Amino acid sequence: MSDARQAHRPDGPPEVGVARASFMNVPGSPVESRRQLLVKVAWMTLWMLYLAYPAGDLLGGGHSTVGTVLGWCCLAGFVVAYILLVIFRSQTGMRPRACLVIVTTMVVLAVAASVGLGPAFLTLFIYASVCVAIIVPVQYAVRALVAMAVLTAAIGTGVGAGADTVTTFALSAFLSGIAMTGLQRLVATMKELREARAAVAHLAASEERLRLARDLHDLLGHSLSLITLKSELAGRFMDAGKDEAARAQVADIEQVARQSLIDVREAVTGFRRPTLPVELAAARTALAAAQVRLEASPELVDAWPSLADEETGALAWALREAVTNVVRHGEDATVCTVTADESWEASGERYAVLEITDNGRGPGKSHPGNGLSGLEERLALVGGRLETGPGERGRGFRLRASVPLRTAPAPVSKSP
Repeated sequence: MSDARQAHRPDGPPEVGVARASFMNVPGSPVESRRQLLVKVAWMTLWMLYLAYPAGDLLGGGHSTVGTVLGWCCLAGFVVAYILLVIFRSQTGMRPRACLVIVTTMVVLAVAASVGLGPAFLTLFIYASVCVAIIVPVQYAVRALVAMAVLTAAIGTGVGAGADTVTTFALSAFLSGIAMTGLQRLVATMKELREARAAVAHLAASEERLRLARDLHDLLGHSLSLITLKSELAGRFMDAGKDEAARAQVADIEQVARQSLIDVREAVTGFRRPTLPVELAAARTALAAAQVRLEASPELVDAWPSLADEETGALAWALREAVTNVVRHGEDATVCTVTADESWEASGERYAVLEITDNGRGPGKSHPGNGLSGLEERLALVGGRLETGPGERGRGFRLRASVPLRTAPAPVSKSP
């Protein structure tokens, strides 16, 4: 992707986006264009203004011609090494050995200039300490900076600088390096946060795709199974000359198809949350079309009136998936029983339990499908669990869904 496309926003003209992309660079990230690199180097060279002290010393005429030329060569080489370090550090795939050579060269130039030209060149040690802090790992930074401060003090004492001057330059070298170490750590933390944010966004997108896949499977699997059954019944009624009964089945198919379309739209937007009463009514219709009798006590509709919405929705999905399995795979099933119960765990937590069984042949040796896997994930999201297996005496199929019996928070009444 080009720089212009990355930085362009709908509320700004394209040329503004190009300019923003050319000059912006997130701290800690590699530069993305030559102009960004040029801008970064320009900002970093502003700190070289402190080299005015050694430059002024050279311009003062206190050195021989050879000394002055060598001094300017040292300053020029020092600035070039500093700029090269900035460039190498700004590019992807930094070369550690090249950076080490550059910083070593800067330290050697600082020592040579200070020994040969006097205390005015001790300023170079401050820059060298900052560059040492840039390339040295954090765990070794303090020791390296202490060594640089000791070296600065030793060179300053050796060239005849006063105690105050030596202390000032040594302390400045150490503190400047510590500040750069903290800045490096801050930049690394910012980079980690950006990567963590990208990972979170990726996981959120994956979770949303998984939710949508579960919803569409449950919604369309249930509805299409019912449409298939009613289509078969309509065909049989038409073959038998029962036109009115066939028309009734076709009308039911149309109603189910319309409701499925609504459900899919709501599932895509994430607003659909099934409820036990609705799913119980839909289960009765679907099972009746499959010539299976539903046995459920009337109290099941209001079994847990104060149960939180997430837990209620998970149980409703369990009922829908179980009924769909009975309609699809419940061979020879004539009765489907739905019961509600509560259980206590050893930890003292109470669970709401919904159990659905049929009297068919059972699952046999088949493995759980996508529907049961998705249902298990739904229940796990609310702290519940799913148990499946043969029914009583080995006949039929039993699905047992449990969710923590947490009550929904009562609405806060506002005084008039």
